[in-house]
Amino acid sequence: MSFPLLTATAALPAIGAIATAAVPAARRTAAKWLALLFSLATLVLAAIVMIRFEPGGDRYQLTESHSWISDFGVRYELGVDGIAVVLIGLTALLIPFIILAGWHDADPLEDSNSRWRPTQGFFALILSVEAMVILSFEATDIFLFYIFFEAMLIPMYFLIGGFGDRAHEGGDKAAATQRSYAAVKFLLYNLAGGLIMLAAVIGLYVVAGSFSLQEITAARASGSLEMATNTERLLFLGFFFAFAVKAPLWPLHTWLPNAMGEATAPVAVLITAVVDKVGTFAMLRFCLGLFPEASKWATPVVLVLALVSIVYGALLAVGQRDMKRLVAYASISHFGFIVLGIFAMTSQGQSGATLYMVNHGISTAALMLVAGFLISRRGSRLIADYGGVQKVAPVLAGTFLIGGLATLSLPGLAPFVSEFLVLVGTFARYPVAGIIATLGIVLAALYVLVLYQRTMTGPVKPEVSTMPDLRVRELAVVAPLIALLIFLGVFPKPLTDIVNPAVQHTMSDVQQKDPKPEVEAAK
Repeated sequence: MSFPLLTATAALPAIGAIATAAVPAARRTAAKWLALLFSLATLVLAAIVMIRFEPGGDRYQLTESHSWISDFGVRYELGVDGIAVVLIGLTALLIPFIILAGWHDADPLEDSNSRWRPTQGFFALILSVEAMVILSFEATDIFLFYIFFEAMLIPMYFLIGGFGDRAHEGGDKAAATQRSYAAVKFLLYNLAGGLIMLAAVIGLYVVAGSFSLQEITAARASGSLEMATNTERLLFLGFFFAFAVKAPLWPLHTWLPNAMGEATAPVAVLITAVVDKVGTFAMLRFCLGLFPEASKWATPVVLVLALVSIVYGALLAVGQRDMKRLVAYASISHFGFIVLGIFAMTSQGQSGATLYMVNHGISTAALMLVAGFLISRRGSRLIADYGGVQKVAPVLAGTFLIGGLATLSLPGLAPFVSEFLVLVGTFARYPVAGIIATLGIVLAALYVLVLYQRTMTGPVKPEVSTMPDLRVRELAVVAPLIALLIFLGVFPKPLTDIVNPAVQHTMSDVQQKDPKPEVEAAK
């Protein structure tokens, strides 16, 4: 029996969460180092998964299959394709930086009137989210996927509601109220999506007689399983609704600005760079794989929703006064690009969407974490409270600028490649949608550059005149992310080589081929 590498990759952070939570309360520093150690060990296993994966091999590799709830046909089935592999790598990569960035976020407050904050619980919850996200990317049993798709809401609820941002202008009582509101809203939205999906999962089992993704897709490809048109469309809508909430896609997005605004910066990164990727990943794996005809039927409406997300999110980002909510609305715009690429039904669009998930995760982590360092120094999230920071903290300002330029997809940085592929793939089949989407690029330049101008340039405000520059720990968080943005911006081939074969399988599922160019290239 071969070593269960996929199980180990997900189990290690789960074990780390238990071990971290068990550390005595007086030894908070030990809990931090233990959590960091487990996250680094998980990163090593994820790297081994990526190395062992063969892009030209079978669609699902490193598979594991064991009987679990045999009476209901539920199996413990795992397997990864190229899309899942790169997202597992992204998750495992970001968690150590999230832990390092949040090193002091759960320390007890100096104010004796403030409640005690359980440091061990903070880091244990982060590791438990990592375990559930990785299992969601690995699961090829639909019921198994559903369990972890929903279970990750529990630790995220406590991370948002119990460990909120301390930079709140309304005081401790107002901050607690806002955190509770954001956490409950996050939970209710995602639970509603999950309940609708559960009905669709049960309906799919009734129709297909199996929860196995590989069995169902093989049966559909061979013609041995046929679904009535209305049945397939209803099941598609049940799955898509849950994934659109998680993504999030307009108009199901309203929980995200509240959650990211009230969470600490590292937890905000965990939400938008890690957890939300499960929604867009699942659109590719489950919506297109299980319901190809319904996916094509819904494409016009989904493209409109994606375009609204792109423009609407960017417009609201332009008008934000709160730095973290600006990044949240920018992320809504970026998720619109990802969904646009998925439902453009072209190989360029879907490859670009997958790369966008990875590159958005890295760029948003860089920008949000630097913003978090900035907020922790000044004690305010309001853009108007800053000015002239680049004169007193040039390294902080420089890394903030690079993170912002990556967010607006500057050529030479990683997000440019993915956004370019999404637009090329969209133009090839839906040129009008491609033209509208480019408006998001213009607006991104506006909100990023205005943000930098208002916070970093101009006269030095008295409140920031003594602001320290990035410390060693903070540089250890930001520098590798900046390096990755530059490396993948000029050399994305390591990722495209893994992603492209998986995208071809997805295109085959929906029986789509890339449109031929109107003008043939000269030979």
